[in-house]
Amino acid sequence: MNAVCRDRPRCHGIIPARFASTRFPGKPLADILGKPMIWHVYQRARACPDLCGVTLATDDQRILEAARKLDIPATMTRDDHPCGTDRVLEAAERLGVAADDVVVNIQGDEPALHPELLTVLLSPFDDPTVQVSTLARPLTHKEAQSPDVVKVVTDAQDRALYFSRALIPYPREGPGDFLGHIGLYAFRMRTLRTFVGLGPGKLEHIEKLEQLRLLEAGIPIRVLRTEHCTHGVDRPEDVPKVCVLLREQGLA
Repeated sequence: MNAVCRDRPRCHGIIPARFASTRFPGKPLADILGKPMIWHVYQRARACPDLCGVTLATDDQRILEAARKLDIPATMTRDDHPCGTDRVLEAAERLGVAADDVVVNIQGDEPALHPELLTVLLSPFDDPTVQVSTLARPLTHKEAQSPDVVKVVTDAQDRALYFSRALIPYPREGPGDFLGHIGLYAFRMRTLRTFVGLGPGKLEHIEKLEQLRLLEAGIPIRVLRTEHCTHGVDRPEDVPKVCVLLREQGLA
């Protein structure tokens, strides 16, 4: 544990990490400035003062051993989870997270994660009605046109109305304003259990976006806005770019 929990539910960070990535096998152990990627992600996450603790969840002995050598709290999970969120739930249950506590799914391929993103993500949970939160940032029109960039539209209370790879909202006249989704999520533990128990929905199958499962089930998602970007590592060629970014941020 790295911080004192505030007067809100206890907030637990969990980093899912699997070895068998199709595009980048062994990605969690990729060398970034002399340390495995999981070390960088863990250091960024534990710098957030709102988290009571950060735990790595993996299905691979090599990752588990590397984490232990680096003094990263870690737990072994099953190897048959369909997605990282299922792995996060298993780890949270092993940790004994209470139903009203908050679990943050921290992507294991974000070595340049800004801790402030986690603080923003957790900011609405003083409100007991908030069940899930995520993040979004402003997009240029050019960025919004890419199907690789997930867009989100919200209501007047900043609750998600829809997520899509398509251009939403579609501007019939003028340039339009667009929000790009950032794939960080915080769940109440009981809502995380509900999410995993629901199974994939129709819209999730169509768009290949698991967060649509919540909207189909009528579970609101609070969307927090930020100017910070994330810089994930999807392929080996992304590693040098992240190394440059870490040096620029003084994190090398």
